[in-house]
Amino acid sequence: MNRLMSSKSGLLMSTLGILGLILFFAFTEPVDTGYKVGDVTADFNLQNAVDDSWVSLNSLGEVKGYIIAFTCNTCPYAVMYEDRLIALHNKYAPQGYPVVAINPNDPEAKPGDGFADMKKRAAEKKFPFKYLFDAGQKVYPQFGATRTPHIYLLDNDRVVRYIGAIDNNAQDASAANEHYLSSAIEALKKGEDPNPDFTKAVGCSIKVKS
Repeated sequence: MNRLMSSKSGLLMSTLGILGLILFFAFTEPVDTGYKVGDVTADFNLQNAVDDSWVSLNSLGEVKGYIIAFTCNTCPYAVMYEDRLIALHNKYAPQGYPVVAINPNDPEAKPGDGFADMKKRAAEKKFPFKYLFDAGQKVYPQFGATRTPHIYLLDNDRVVRYIGAIDNNAQDASAANEHYLSSAIEALKKGEDPNPDFTKAVGCSIKVKS
């Protein structure tokens, strides 16, 4: 009898432990409050490391859309995509779809991602696009960005039309055979919905102060 009671007690404790873990993770998982495809984004006003100007989406004038790229100086994935972002801007900005790059990292958490470092990197790479600093980390949570790089394609009404990766091969641009962002832009140009309109962003986690 004692052995049976002990077995039941052990099973009960085990079950309670599992339930406790389920409840713990259910209530401690971060709530995803970022933009989804179809949401209208708020404007922002951030400083540009290229020329020290302050930039909002509205300040870009008449455009057909915006390629918002959360990126940084230090993440290897972000660095691998720098030349591709330059090429995308050079191709699509004249068609009305400029790249707007935003560094979301806190420089105290990730040295090398401060504004002075951004200015140096922008000059070295001759960035043709805006390279903005999310000082205080107020903009990236609104978007729901979690990685560098993380792409949000907006139309001219600032409606999110695509979220995710640039393509399917971070290491080798020439080996990529799915160009998600380019395909999404081409769809918008035709008045169509991007398909897919969401992919998984691959890159480094955004760095925040502990």
